[in-house]
Amino acid sequence: TLVHLTFLHESGSNNPLGISSACDKIPFHPYFSLKDLLGFTLMYLPLITLAL
Repeated sequence: TLVHLTFLHESGSNNPLGISSACDKIPFHPYFSLKDLLGFTLMYLPLITLAL
């Protein structure tokens, strides 16, 4: 794997068609942060109600 990474680093990555590959991606922070916060709240709320 070290040899593969070395050759990959030397040659670099290329995009022969010139198509932007980032156009179909969604930003990580707003979507997943809110989703994780909601999941944490839904797991934590029953624990708090049982503890009280």
